Amino acid sequence: MADFGGAEPDAFRADVRAWLEANYPAELRDPKAATDPEAVWGGRAFEGSQDPQIVWMRRVAEQGWTAPAWPKDYGGGGLAPQQARMLEQELAAGRYRAPLASFGLWMLGPVLLEYATEAQKREHLPKIINGQIRWCQGYSEPGAGSDLASLATRCEDKGDHWLINGQKIWTSYADKADWCFCLVRTDTTKKHEGISFVLIDMRTPGVETRPIQLISGESPFCETFFTDVKIPKDNLVGKVNGGWEIAKRLLQYERQNISGGFGGGGGAGGSAGDLGQIAKQYVGLDAEGRVADGGLRDRITKNKMDFQALFQTIGRTAAESKAGNGPSAATSIIKYAAAAFAQERSELMVETLGAQALGWDGEGYNPSELLAVRGWLRSKGNSIEGGTSEININVVSKRVLGLPDPK
Repeated sequence: MADFGGAEPDAFRADVRAWLEANYPAELRDPKAATDPEAVWGGRAFEGSQDPQIVWMRRVAEQGWTAPAWPKDYGGGGLAPQQARMLEQELAAGRYRAPLASFGLWMLGPVLLEYATEAQKREHLPKIINGQIRWCQGYSEPGAGSDLASLATRCEDKGDHWLINGQKIWTSYADKADWCFCLVRTDTTKKHEGISFVLIDMRTPGVETRPIQLISGESPFCETFFTDVKIPKDNLVGKVNGGWEIAKRLLQYERQNISGGFGGGGGAGGSAGDLGQIAKQYVGLDAEGRVADGGLRDRITKNKMDFQALFQTIGRTAAESKAGNGPSAATSIIKYAAAAFAQERSELMVETLGAQALGWDGEGYNPSELLAVRGWLRSKGNSIEGGTSEININVVSKRVLGLPDPK
């Protein structure tokens, strides 16, 4: 592992740029290079794989740069906030593919750093950083969505192990995950104070997943069933019945990262690309070279301005969280705004493409056009996932504005 820690800012940036250029796999320099789309998530399925994406991930992980600001003791980069930002900037400037996309990086790892034992950190954090384990999130249940604290999945103390029975739903990529971080009920006499946070190996007997097909035609979410699942006592994170505090903290990280993903065509839904340029192509130009439909032009401009303001706010709050104690309740403001802007963008995309946005498959439509209607349907979930917009408004009213509960 090269050591860039003591370099001056300009020298550090130059060293990072040179390292990225020297270590980026040649196969990935073609934007259309064919790789397994699941490879960016890593996990046990890719042990020994020589897929160029996996090779890239391993090289970056050896530097600790999949988690650049995490402590070196656990395999992280140990970079100062300014250095981590420089690394992010150079990755973006060079249009390098993300080395690793991971719920472990975005959500679980930060709370393990805060709440886990030293043994748990040394067991799980290096595997997250190296992309060895793919994680899923066991939170929502059929009867506990917005009211998450009503969850009923039972976890009983059996002396030398925990015994888990229950069901989770909307578990993203549970059918592809290696491990699950999960909320369970360890005390049925209390609500929030009866919840614990545990880690479950998905290969454990009694774990079953069933993908759910969405109206977009995709199946990223699953039902997950636990039937007499035994896990080690060491898989409890934090205190017994102390999981709600961890759950709230993790949701702040989740909302922060969901918000950052909106707007590029994936989280926002619809075709990727500049909406203004797409409108010029499909709607046509007026005498001054602008989008011919003035009303549509105004709404596209406003949406682009909203997203630009959102991204600047996300950048500011991310810097504040790195300099302080992690994300705050302000992530609920960002999550609410991001969902609204993303849904608006997907609707504008469908309107812009007109009849070409009505295709589902077959001839007469290019891939971006076929993606538009699927993306629009997918965007309906933006205001639900990671906490509904209604719940986020409640969080803002109570924890940001300090408003009293309604009487």
